[in-house]
Amino acid sequence: MAERILVVDDEKDLVDLVVYNLEKAGYQTLRAHDGEAALRRAVGESPDAVVLDVMLPLLDGWEVLKRLRAEPRTARLPVLMLTARGEETDRVLGLELGADDYLTKPFSPRELTARIKALLRRVRPAADRSAPGPTLAFDGLEIDPGAHEVRVRKKAVELTAREFQLLAYLAARPGRVLTRELLLEELWRMDPDVETRTVDVHVRRLRQKLGPAAARLKTVRGVGYKFHSGEKA
Repeated sequence: MAERILVVDDEKDLVDLVVYNLEKAGYQTLRAHDGEAALRRAVGESPDAVVLDVMLPLLDGWEVLKRLRAEPRTARLPVLMLTARGEETDRVLGLELGADDYLTKPFSPRELTARIKALLRRVRPAADRSAPGPTLAFDGLEIDPGAHEVRVRKKAVELTAREFQLLAYLAARPGRVLTRELLLEELWRMDPDVETRTVDVHVRRLRQKLGPAAARLKTVRGVGYKFHSGEKA
């Protein structure tokens, strides 16, 4: 069955353009033109990803994103922000609120489709993947790629798709220093010159959610990050 993408924007011509290109690429689509409709469709119709504008009637995109992340049924739903607001502060805010990707207008429909494809590939259920990695177990921390679950001291931790991917990538390479540029290229498929704070924002969010296991994420000043796998974090 084709994956379904919810496209949210108050500009109907733009929605038509995005929908045309996504359907041409083989996806099914849903539409919403305001924030409240976006929430109803996201929760009630379970799309596989959302393309979300910021400037929306009734509820803006930031509020929609916050509510999606607070709702268990949509907490891990991949969200790509598509907006004319391309300032660094806006990009960082979107990432801090849990956006998985950020694309500014005007945009290339081909790039948008490629980014959606990359998002869906990262969160596709384990049954659709070839050989998901084994469960990674450390003292008090478990990362299960097959079930897409993280537990700290046996308690489940809710992560976005991108947060889970970043943690699993670091944990699978314990002790290895991974640069921000490498992480951007490998996990975000982004030009490493675009915005290295993207990685920093996601690491900060991971540390907040991991609680006592947060110390396993080590900063290597001026370089990047590494995962500490020793018995004492």
